[in-house]
Amino acid sequence: MKKRAIFGLGNPGELYRHTRHNVGFRVVEALASRLQAPSFSAQKYVLTTHVSWAGVQWYLFQPTTYMNLSGEAVAYWKQRLSLSTEEILVVLDEIQLPVGSMRLTPKGSAGGHNGLSHIIDCLETPSFPRLRIGIGKDFPRGKQVEYVLSPFTPEQERLFLELLPRAVDCILIWGRNDIERAMNHCNQANRFGISGFPTPSKKEQ
Repeated sequence: MKKRAIFGLGNPGELYRHTRHNVGFRVVEALASRLQAPSFSAQKYVLTTHVSWAGVQWYLFQPTTYMNLSGEAVAYWKQRLSLSTEEILVVLDEIQLPVGSMRLTPKGSAGGHNGLSHIIDCLETPSFPRLRIGIGKDFPRGKQVEYVLSPFTPEQERLFLELLPRAVDCILIWGRNDIERAMNHCNQANRFGISGFPTPSKKEQ
């Protein structure tokens, strides 16, 4: 059976729950809901849940190390679950993409994202899939930290909530198929959307 590990990046705690920096957490929570996974539980470096669906073992993670030390969680669970880098997907916020958009890539640089940079350092490679969720960059010069650690505006929140089910679809396509097929769907979703992807039933799990 295939294994897929999805790490949604963010900061733990209610204070950060609805900040732009925590969109990775929110995507993983939406994925857990779609898969009807058990409740998240605290384990080393993470909150996590696990479910089997459609011939795949899905491992969902929210690192509790705080964003800038995300690599500790990814590296530890990669080793513990004997995962290849191709079986890992990191979901994170991206200021270079507008709110309501996303981009899936098989590898790449950190692009100035501290959490992603730490993962690259800990894994000693930039070659792992990542799903970037747009949060925009509507902030004055020098105010990036305040921007990412603040909630969306009401209009941005609406756009993010519209994207959220498409982001979940994207992850499910990646998990059941391969990165190329998922990219073909997900990176066009900003224009066309993804519809008709099945919701898991209890019978399929």
